Amino acid sequence: MKLHPVDPRELSLLRAFGVQNALLTAGDRESRNTMTIGWCQAGRLWNLPVCTVYVRPERYTYQFMEDRDYFTVSVLPESEKKTMALCGTRSGRDVDKIKECGLTVRYGAGDAPFFEEAEAVLVCRKLYVQDMDPACVAAGQEKILPYYGEKGGWHRIYTGEIVEAYAAKLK
Repeated sequence: MKLHPVDPRELSLLRAFGVQNALLTAGDRESRNTMTIGWCQAGRLWNLPVCTVYVRPERYTYQFMEDRDYFTVSVLPESEKKTMALCGTRSGRDVDKIKECGLTVRYGAGDAPFFEEAEAVLVCRKLYVQDMDPACVAAGQEKILPYYGEKGGWHRIYTGEIVEAYAAKLK
């Protein structure tokens, strides 16, 4: 095998975020909310498999993330564009997005909800939580500042240990 340069967005793990995107879900059997995310990272930290997600305090999902120890990331197939659009533009305060999209809820560790329709799912237990801080933007990297201001506040970072993972069977 000979290595050659590729667009990092085309690597299988990175392709899901920004192309397919994913649903971040927090809650339990009694109440839950989901939202479309395009920002997510998976890898190793503290010698553990981890996933890091970002949620603005204005989002309805934020309080679910604060109140629960577990969250899930469900990568849906590219064919689920309408689901991703609805879950990214409507608030769970106003509509039951899961019901509206006809998603089938399953539960993982800590009663963390995820979706049967997903191609891949990570069930995570929170390890570390920290607010992003504009004072920490590196000099010369002001290109990230337009993501804030009128669009909302700075995200809170949630890093969770991946305690379970699910994948659709290959055909």
